[in-house]
Amino acid sequence: MAKDHRLLDLLRRRRTEHENHLIDMLLNGQVNRREFMRHGAVLGMSIPLLGGIAAAAGVGTFPNLARAATGGGTVKIAMTVPAAAIEPVSVADNGGLCMLSQVGEYLCVDGADLTLRPVLANSWAPNKDGSVWTFKLRQGVKFHDGTPMTANDVVATMDRLADPANSSNALSAFTGYLSKGGTRKVDSYTVEFHLDAPNGNFPYLVSSDNYNAIIIPADYKGDFEAHFNGTGPFKLEKYTPKVGASFVRNDDYWGPKALPDRLEFTFYSDIQPQILALQGGQVHVVQQTPVLAAVPIMKDPKIEIMSLPSIAHQQVHMRTDMEPFKDKRVRQAIALCLDRPKLIKGLMQGRAQIGNDSPFAAAYPSTDKTVQQREKNIAEAKQLMEAAGMKKGFEVTLTTEKYLEIPEYAQLIQSAVKEIKGKITLKIEDQGAYYGDAVYGKSDWLDSTMGITDYGHRGVPNVYLSAPLRSDGTWNSAHFKNPQYDQMVSSYIAALDLQAQRDVAGKIQRLLLDETPVIFAYFYDYLTAIRKGVIGVQPTAMGHLFLSQTTGV
Repeated sequence: MAKDHRLLDLLRRRRTEHENHLIDMLLNGQVNRREFMRHGAVLGMSIPLLGGIAAAAGVGTFPNLARAATGGGTVKIAMTVPAAAIEPVSVADNGGLCMLSQVGEYLCVDGADLTLRPVLANSWAPNKDGSVWTFKLRQGVKFHDGTPMTANDVVATMDRLADPANSSNALSAFTGYLSKGGTRKVDSYTVEFHLDAPNGNFPYLVSSDNYNAIIIPADYKGDFEAHFNGTGPFKLEKYTPKVGASFVRNDDYWGPKALPDRLEFTFYSDIQPQILALQGGQVHVVQQTPVLAAVPIMKDPKIEIMSLPSIAHQQVHMRTDMEPFKDKRVRQAIALCLDRPKLIKGLMQGRAQIGNDSPFAAAYPSTDKTVQQREKNIAEAKQLMEAAGMKKGFEVTLTTEKYLEIPEYAQLIQSAVKEIKGKITLKIEDQGAYYGDAVYGKSDWLDSTMGITDYGHRGVPNVYLSAPLRSDGTWNSAHFKNPQYDQMVSSYIAALDLQAQRDVAGKIQRLLLDETPVIFAYFYDYLTAIRKGVIGVQPTAMGHLFLSQTTGV
């Protein structure tokens, strides 16, 4: 398509320095359309504006998503049992956040294409260095109890999550950037976030990426399970812990009304009964299925598998402060034992993307794609072991969780390191035992010499770069401490400009390849199974399940 320079000039008026640089990168071929849309949305440019600029630049138009015309009926969903109480401040599991997403809403959402879209916020914009972000809120929104949503509710929600005394999982994203008191009301429908340090990707921290951040009333008393009082398109009908939940259409919803009359969730402790219920027609949707469990139904003509490319992954940590992993050459050697393409083809049935031992997946616009991919090389691995004084091999226990494909992955690692005389004993636990209290000294996850941990999808790598890898990271299971790395991450997170992010990302990627505190072998697709004929199901790779546009039940 030809460029429309006149329209481009018109659309570029009043754009900021960072926005115009991004447009230049699109015109010069330094970013593709998808990367342009994603980063432009972070800067606060609207989706229609971004689509118009892309069209004027000759790279297509933004799709027009049509709303289904008919609805009604009850959508029946099978899902894993929520691990704990449904409490927005503390929920930390896939089942719990799926429940939140039925009734609660975020300022913005990270969709299947990893692009932010406004929900309870109409728009947002940073100041010049990204240390203050201003969000304009949607007017006319009410909670299910009829109370209007205003800036007071947003301020209270964020302060609650940022308060260390509440031990929210949101602190994994907020620590070092948003403190209690940093969210400030400007007027009834404007909020400013005054950050502890500049953050070029901040909107993701208050989006569906930070699953605790649904907006709840300012006077919330901690009784969410009793009422599920949110702003979303469905309202609570009944919730029974460990059994199931049902929701009905919210006829006072601020946006397009939900098409289904009702949602009915049944909780399961294992995946196989969920698959059987789907095959038998007792449910319409299985929220998430592991790849190996989905193999028997991939060719079933009555079932469709939705496969969302994601940044979800399984980190293999090695304690850098304990033998046999004090020497980085041993860590490198283990990483060189893995045949990543074979892992993806076999273990993941082709539904994953290759990893290169850093959080920078290929899907991120900021990833430096010139960094050389690590490949299996047993000869080099043996040389490294000999240089580290471990020619005779090593013995270690690998502790992990019984979740998705992780046990099978652990067995493959156990087998792979035998080529360098490594002896790994496996200790596979249920998730409760593995995570423990999720604090150092009281968690097999954080205390084990070697382990594998599942990390859910994020639209930007900030949490992955910080919580498991910074010296002061709350999830630093490798006990990795590197001041140079910490400084690089601070520089990356502070950068508003995409090219500046890429420049620092390449340095981080190369440093992590050299140090190898954690192995990132692949980033797996998020799979949702659906009965054929049911349309409008919108899962996210985080674990949300948006069903307001679902029909065909």
